[in-house]
Amino acid sequence: MNRLSEFFLWGGAMAANQCEGAWKEGGKGLTIQDFVRGGSAAEPRMFTPVIDETLYYPSHEAVDFYHRYQEDIALCAEMGFRCLRMSISWARIFPNGDDETPNQEGLDFYGRLFEECLKYKIEPLVTLSHFDLPWGIVTKYNGFLERKTIDLFVRYAETVIRCFRDKVRYWLTFNEINFGVLQMGAYNSLGLIEEKFLKGSSPVPKTKLEVSLAKRIQALHHQFLASALVVQKAHEIDPDLKIGCMISHITQYPLTCDPEDMLETQKKDRILNKFAGDVMVRGVYPTYIRSWFEEENLCLETQPEDADILSQGTVDFYAFSYYMTNCSTVRNDVEQVNGNLMGGAKNPYLQTSEWGWQIDPKGLRYTLNQLWDRYEIPLMVVENGLGAIDEVEDGEIHDSYRIDYFRKHIKEIKRAVLDGVNVMGYTAWSPVDSVSAGTGEMCKRYGFVYVDRNDNGAGSFARIKKDSFAWYKRCIETNGEVL
Repeated sequence: MNRLSEFFLWGGAMAANQCEGAWKEGGKGLTIQDFVRGGSAAEPRMFTPVIDETLYYPSHEAVDFYHRYQEDIALCAEMGFRCLRMSISWARIFPNGDDETPNQEGLDFYGRLFEECLKYKIEPLVTLSHFDLPWGIVTKYNGFLERKTIDLFVRYAETVIRCFRDKVRYWLTFNEINFGVLQMGAYNSLGLIEEKFLKGSSPVPKTKLEVSLAKRIQALHHQFLASALVVQKAHEIDPDLKIGCMISHITQYPLTCDPEDMLETQKKDRILNKFAGDVMVRGVYPTYIRSWFEEENLCLETQPEDADILSQGTVDFYAFSYYMTNCSTVRNDVEQVNGNLMGGAKNPYLQTSEWGWQIDPKGLRYTLNQLWDRYEIPLMVVENGLGAIDEVEDGEIHDSYRIDYFRKHIKEIKRAVLDGVNVMGYTAWSPVDSVSAGTGEMCKRYGFVYVDRNDNGAGSFARIKKDSFAWYKRCIETNGEVL
């Protein structure tokens, strides 16, 4: 009874700035990721407003998907992918973000990429903005802080949706849009950098590029409006197109049954997880967020038409990333763990990955049920995976730990379907190894396919299938029945 739909969208997920490379090829402009060097779990990624080409920047070459996409998509097809989530780099289409005309070389590249997917009957699921705003948008408009950026984003989105409407049915507006409520989201998601950092010359840890909560929330409001306008525009272009939101869901548990911990957990969950989803699915700011604004002395600058834009631009499906869960508590004397967007109190019932992320398959079922109860629109898990150090032994990679991770999470998706949840697909992170978004490392590997590329930029880019490749192929062949 817990069999998945025959139309279930099995596949994988990747992002332009983490896989494409070719940072100055094909007419592409600079993006915010081109200014950030590699780091590690112990060392932060460093930002400088001027690129020193004698140093290594992971996104500049990444894993060379730009030149090797045919090989990589063939590998995806061999696994049986029905869907490939990827992103378009805005700076490949409008190099400065506000150019008068689109860059034809960029449009041609993505056209070839989508054609290659369709050749194997793989549905592209395209993210319009995946943490790589054009540098010109950052320097000229302060990212999404200026309202003008809404119009520029909508123009970019309309350009690619019209161009690829016959090749791409499924679109996501902003990757992990809820990232904007956190300090670390200012740079990656919103494109906000204070003037002192833009004019500085010394390297600054990306984690230190702090921006006020007021500016972040104002910029996030503009992203909500931009997303809603794109939903409306896409439906005008073709009513059959499906447009989704994308939330990084960091599910929160109370560390104890102390009522203070319960309330702290509820507050964090609302602000981090529910806020963005409520605006994008329900089309209105929830009352708890208005109360939080008052508590934080936040006052949005809005236009009279904003409420109608949000209410008329709600999404067709809810997509989210899920890697881990956190515990919340009012206590400050408990052990902490690392995480995707944020860390939290250590859950004594869970194991952690090599990077300290708590592994919680059952939390995925819990999350799917929560989201279905709240929204009752199709759900899609568009990122889920395990970052680990993979060892090559006689040309092979035996990643049983990754297989175990995926097996347990997919079992919980099936159980959620039995609970009554409408889950439309699952795209694992990631088909091939790519640059870690958080640390900039290559040694933190997620792929079903190993890429010969090291943290210092050395390597041949050769692809090697891991044991998980054959396992996932069998999983898809049997529609999740053989795990």
